[in-house]
Amino acid sequence: MAYELEGRLLEVCDCNILCPCWVGEDPDPGTCDSVEGYHIDRGTVDGVDVSGLTLAVLSHIPGNILNGNHRVVLFVDDRATPQQREALLKVWTGKLGGPVAEVAQLWGEVVAVEMAPITFTVQGGRGTLRIGQAIEAELAPYQGPTGETTTLTNTPFSTIPGSPAYVAKASKYRVTLPDLGYDIDLQGHNAIQGSFRFQG
Repeated sequence: MAYELEGRLLEVCDCNILCPCWVGEDPDPGTCDSVEGYHIDRGTVDGVDVSGLTLAVLSHIPGNILNGNHRVVLFVDDRATPQQREALLKVWTGKLGGPVAEVAQLWGEVVAVEMAPITFTVQGGRGTLRIGQAIEAELAPYQGPTGETTTLTNTPFSTIPGSPAYVAKASKYRVTLPDLGYDIDLQGHNAIQGSFRFQG
């Protein structure tokens, strides 16, 4: 087994709630600009311990998500050693197969790979994701009448294949990367939270 990773996801995008991409429909604005933060609570890749690190994906999806051709920027936790960085990139670029490769196969171009300080926290269900000075998101999941978190399962598309996702709302979603064509500052748009267990 090349990798075994357990952790948590925080995801935001510029679609309304709920993002149509998750059910295989076209995104609300016609395109979708999203950020996914994957925090690894425990895990190894080819014997390299990557526990405690976070990798984030900034994606521009030009139309229906299942048609692929996404433009992505990868952000690797700046606390990662060169060996850990290489291990994480092998997983998230699909080189080691498994469920992560199911998502990576939709990418048309990796525009850049950057090291950055990444803050990933979940407290009382409320999530915060910060990537350097350029990206910031705050989100919280919806709850049903019993107090249980509203859940998506068995969707046509998922950034955490095999795991349920929690429908959430982002009170803040900001991306300031003018060199890459990103200038986003939104409130009250789609978000997703969840846990994952990836094996490949």
